[in-house]
Amino acid sequence: MSDELMKKPVGITETVLRDAHQSLIATRMPIEEMLPIVPVMDQVGYHSVECWGGATFDACLRFLKEDPWVRLRKLREGFKKTKLQMLFRGQNILGYKHYPDDVVEYFVQKSIANGIDILRIFDCLNDMRNLETSVKACKKEGGHAQVTLVYTLGDAYTMDYWMNISKEIES
Repeated sequence: MSDELMKKPVGITETVLRDAHQSLIATRMPIEEMLPIVPVMDQVGYHSVECWGGATFDACLRFLKEDPWVRLRKLREGFKKTKLQMLFRGQNILGYKHYPDDVVEYFVQKSIANGIDILRIFDCLNDMRNLETSVKACKKEGGHAQVTLVYTLGDAYTMDYWMNISKEIES
């Protein structure tokens, strides 16, 4: 390996503020229960904290009666040194259906304006067409687009499949 590659530090992303309570208690942790630990987490030195996206937006509105944008701004206020990351469903945004390009672009713009630094963008079918709009919008707004592949097993998912789809992302 090259010396340059060996010198590049590995960044750790903590997902507990999004995924832990999404998996354990159906995304029902209110922001007021998160805020006390935020200053401590900010001192750890994480590359980023994934704290928004996925089911959080829906759960805030439907179950917690919280404004998800206020939640994001409060987290941004608390994390002074750590980048904030969200899980983004490509053309589905945070929902369960496809949205028009202009809606995706506007949602990305508002997410970054309200405190998101990194969008971890995926499509459940690994259809790159469903990632293009959000990746372009993220770059336009100065965010970091992190394209994510959904890994699965099966005869169709050969090493060539993964190599080809990775090259498609790279381009």
